[in-house]
Order: sequence, then C-alpha cells, then structure tokens
Amino acid sequence: MTSIRHRKLAAAVFVTLFAGAALAASSGASKNVQVELIPEVQWIQPGVPFSLGIHLKMAPHWHTYWKFPGDSGLPTKMRWALPEGWSAAAFEWPYPQTIPASPLMSYGYEGEATLLVTVTPPATLAPDTMVTLGGRLDWLECQEVCLPGKAPLDVELPVRAQTPALVSARQAFFADARARLPVDGASWKPRLLVKGSQAALRFEPPFGGLRAASFFPDRARVIEHSEPQKLLASGQGFSLGLLRAKDAEELAGVSGVLVVEHAAGRSAVQVEMAPQIVQELPQGQPVVAQAEALPTGGPGLLAALGLAFVGGLILNLMPCVLPVLSLKVLSFVRHAGGEPRVAARHGLAFAAGVLLSFWALAIVLLLLRAGGAQVGWGFQLQSPGFVGALTCLFFLIGLNLFGVFEVGLSLTRAGNLGVGQTGLWSSFSGGALTTIVATPCTAPFMGSALGFGLSQPAHVALAIFTALGLGMAAPYLLLSFQPALLRFLPRPGAWMESFKQLMGFFMMGTVVVLAWIFGQQAGNDALAFLLGGLVVLGLGGWLYGRAVLSTAAPGPRRLSLAVAALCAGAGLFLGLHQAKAAPRPGVQEPVFEGVIAWQSYSPEAVQAARTAGRPVFIDFTAAWCLSCQVNERVALRSAGVQQRFRDRGIVAFKADWTLYDERITEALRSFGRSGVPLYVLYAPGQAEARLLPEVITPDIVVRALDEALGH
Repeated sequence: MTSIRHRKLAAAVFVTLFAGAALAASSGASKNVQVELIPEVQWIQPGVPFSLGIHLKMAPHWHTYWKFPGDSGLPTKMRWALPEGWSAAAFEWPYPQTIPASPLMSYGYEGEATLLVTVTPPATLAPDTMVTLGGRLDWLECQEVCLPGKAPLDVELPVRAQTPALVSARQAFFADARARLPVDGASWKPRLLVKGSQAALRFEPPFGGLRAASFFPDRARVIEHSEPQKLLASGQGFSLGLLRAKDAEELAGVSGVLVVEHAAGRSAVQVEMAPQIVQELPQGQPVVAQAEALPTGGPGLLAALGLAFVGGLILNLMPCVLPVLSLKVLSFVRHAGGEPRVAARHGLAFAAGVLLSFWALAIVLLLLRAGGAQVGWGFQLQSPGFVGALTCLFFLIGLNLFGVFEVGLSLTRAGNLGVGQTGLWSSFSGGALTTIVATPCTAPFMGSALGFGLSQPAHVALAIFTALGLGMAAPYLLLSFQPALLRFLPRPGAWMESFKQLMGFFMMGTVVVLAWIFGQQAGNDALAFLLGGLVVLGLGGWLYGRAVLSTAAPGPRRLSLAVAALCAGAGLFLGLHQAKAAPRPGVQEPVFEGVIAWQSYSPEAVQAARTAGRPVFIDFTAAWCLSCQVNERVALRSAGVQQRFRDRGIVAFKADWTLYDERITEALRSFGRSGVPLYVLYAPGQAEARLLPEVITPDIVVRALDEALGH
C-alpha cells in the first residue's frame, strides 16, 4: 500500500508526489494514527447511494486491525450519527496483512488503509441544501503496546438534483481501496480438505505463476493463525497447507479471504467452503517466491554477494555511469607519473565515497520499506525535484570544466572528481557522484542480487550493497594501486586544459538527457522554467568567475560575489519551484512503435491477455533509465524483433516506472527485482514467466521468443 507519510521521510532526497484533497474533510488523530472521513463525491443526489472513506494513516511500526483481528486486537468501528431516513452499510474491508508478534499472529494494516462504506440518502432529500454526515470512529492502535483511539468525524456536503461528480483529488484513496477488495472466489473452486489437525485449502485460480498465498479466516477457532501456510502446486491447481485451531469448532462452513501473489501483482477472493474429511491431503511441489531464491543454483547469500560484486563491476560500463568516467580519466592522468602513494590515497578516498553512498542509499531504502513504502532501486529518480537538482549540478560541472569559474570546496567542486585540484575530498565526493548517477541503471547479475538483498534482514541487505559498491570501485582501486598501469597514460601537461573543456561537452550532453527526463515527468511548462533557471544559474557562475579573478577593490568584489550568489539562488528557485509530477491520464490508448502496439501496464490487463491464451511481453522501463532507452532502440525497435511480435501475436505491455507506481513496484518485487530494466515473457499455458537479461540485443529477444513460443 502506498505510504505517503514514509515518502515524506525522504523529502531530503525527493519531493512528495501526492497532492492534497480539493474538498475539506473532517479529520482526527491520536499520537500514532491519523483518521479522516473523506467523500468520493462533490455533492449528493437524493436517493442515490454514494461512498465515504475512512482513511487511516499509521505512524511507522504501528498498526490497526482488520474486521477479524486474528489472535489479538479489535476491529475499527464507526458509530454513525446520520439524519433520519439515511442508512450506512457495513464497512468494505481491503484485504489485510499479517502482523506477527510471536507467538501470536494478528491481521491488520500498517502504513495507510481506507475502509469504504456505502451511504444511501432518502429520495425525499431536498436539493440545494447542506447535509452533515458523521459519527464517532473507534480503533485500536498497537505496536509493542496497544492504545484505544477515538475521534468524532463528519463531512458537510451539498445536495443537488444532478448526478454527482467525483472528487478527483481523493480518487487515489478509493481506487487503492477497491483494488484491494476481495472479489467472489466461487470460480476458483475452493475446497477445505481436513485430515485430523491438518487441513488444505484447495483452489484453482484462472491463472498460474503463483508465488505465495495467505488465507485470512473471518472468524475465530478455525486455524492456528501463527502457523506457516505452505503453498503447493499440484495438477491444475494449488493447495495451501493449514493447521486447524486446537479448539477448532466443527463448522458447517468456513469463510475468509484468500490472497495470492503472482507475477502480475496480487489478487484477493472471498471464499466459502464446507469442510470435507479426507484420508490423504493433496501432495505437490512447494512454491517458493522468486525473491527468496536466486536463479544461480548456488548458496543464497554467497551467490548474492558474488552477483552483486560482478554487477557493480559491470555497472561501470552502463550508460548511466559513462558521463562521469571521462572526469575520472582526468583524475588518473593527473596522477600518472606521480607519487604512487598519492594515487593510492585518492583511490581509497574514491572507494570510500562509493561505499558510503551505497550504504546511505541502502539505509534509506530499508527505512522506507520498514515504514510500509514500496520503493526500489533508483527510487529518487522518480522525483522531478531530484532530477531537476541533478540537472543543475551537472550544468554547473560543465561550466566549471569550460573554465567559466573555478571554486574550491563548493557544491560544484563536490561533483568535479578532482579536476584541477588534488584534495582527497574531491576524490571522495567523486565516488559519491558516481553512485548517484549509477542508480538509474541495473547491470547484468545485479537485479537478482538486489532483489534478494532487499527481501532479507537489514544486515544481509547492507552486505549486498557493500559487495555492489566494492565491485563498482574495484577498477579505480586497481588503477590507483598499480602505478605500472598508470604509466600507459600520457603525462600531465598543457593539453589537459583543452581535454578538460572537451569533457564539458559530455556534461552538457548529460544535462540535455536529464532535462528531457524532467520534461517527461513534470511537463513542458516545468521544463521551460528549468531551462530558464539554468540560464540564470549560468549567469551567477559567470559573475562568480569574474569576481574571483577581478583585481578590483574588496568592496566591489564582495558586491559582485553577492550578486552572483543571488543569481545562483534565483536560478535554482526558478528552475525547481515547478518540479512536481504532471497528472497522468487515466486511460491511455495503445502506442504504436513500428508494428508493436504497446499497452499501458496493469495487472488486470496482463491477466486478461493470459487468460485469453495470448503470449504476453512486459517491458518494465523508465525515462531516467538510460539502459532501458538503449535497449528499446537497439533491440525492441529492430525490424526482426517487431516482425516476431507481429507473427506470434504477442500482447505487449509497457510498465512505465518514470514516476512512482505502486503496482509496478510490487510487480518488480514479485519477480525478485527492485529496479529496471526488466523484460518478462509469458508463453500461453505456462505458469512461470521467462525473464530476459538486463542488457538485450535483437538476437537475445528473438531467441527467447522462439524458445518460449516454439519455432
């Protein structure tokens, strides 16, 4: 579930992507839970039912409870105080999550949740009046201790004769809640088979590729809630192993919610079953989530560490890192023929910058995930504010390389990887910048390692990120500690100034790419402000450079520096003050790239295509992922690949992760990945997906299609 509060924790890294409500709504709060009564409509039509939402936002590590709380807890309740003639239905509950507190297991919500309720007004309601609806909400909030909470909630809405319009600013809450509501599961043919204290929930979903499943009973004395539920694949269906409660009642029927996780996301169904006594429970092959097992066949942690190191090594060759490699070459040239110990110290400082940056990124990711947010590798690039700030930084680096200004330990110096200076800080900050620009890419072997690491405890995740950082820093350490290799580089001289200015054009090329990404995220108007801000920022840099070299009296020089600082601040403000995500269209028509008609990704559309027996290809991509853009132009737009897509009748989906999308994040995680690019192929009738490499060529794609779909 999307957690807006936890994204705000990372405001130093990226801006909040969620806008506030257009209508005022009544809210209340305890120390750990905020509650709000939100309407779905802007006005009420007499006699026409409409929806209200009870939105709960929990502090990190706190939770509230589902309609059946499991071993402990109390469900959230609303004591309505409605006008005469009005009625409010029971809550519609999104499916819960398990909340372990050994030896107990509860069912509830962390992060955010919206409970829906249908309210019906009387048909005799007079138009052109105002109505106040509300009551008192009671809930139980728990972490290590449990505290009761209550708050009066109400909302005032006008009454009109015409059909109500929706509150667009609130639709995300209602859409998220409805996506998590269980649907009727009769078509899944659920059966509860019982043998003594053991039971198996047998079901046949209309799709394969299941990775995990959980059953949430809606009453007590049915199962042992804290016992693991083992998923088995057998025949045309699946069975979920359950342990009956020690005080289980002999029920005529058992009901609850079955939640399954599959490649396209999660699905939840309401099941009702009459227990059947059997002599033997179903047998089958255990289903293990892909994120829990690496496809290498080696030991999990050791294999993950090796993959992370190799992935970090290859990351140096990815398009994301190439812009800063030219600057590092200048640093190595400067040390060529010099004191070996100096080169070694700079190599260590660079490696320290890489490692500390990877650790910082890992800690932010782990904190956000612990708080309930669904984030992955490169998440900060999903913020237009961060992309805009990075554009400004690279623009200043380019001006510095052109010689517009020279600075010591300013922000631009922090990105200049040691060009023109010999301080260890420049090498350290260069390593940090290299990490920042590397995050839009996922190198070969790296995806599995990251997916594994982020699904493990914190110390394992930090070990994975350490191996990744060491792999990325390894070439620089090798060159720094092997002076013989540096002898092949030309000695420093006057030619370096020309070479440095040439490298400035590489930086400006990066500015163009970042500005294009910013425009994709925030729109053309925001891009125009960013470009204008760069002009003012450049003016500030030029004034600063002239002031530093000026031989004027101290007074005029200080005035020039002040004006330069004012221009720099104004440029940053102008460029970034509209850095917010542009609204996305609700429904998008297929986009043709050659003969391939790319559809917008949704788990429901993917499942519908697979149910219809069509082969499915999913391109998980992002505008800020340069590897993705290269792959698309080199491989997916090639004539041979497009011809195969047409001949095979492949349904193509583009999962655009340029801005935050929880469904795409969850889909990536279901494949054991936490970043893009990722290419997924489903063959008709096959439960398991085929994952293509992170770097693809036309031959790789064509061969994968032929092997999966037959020649």
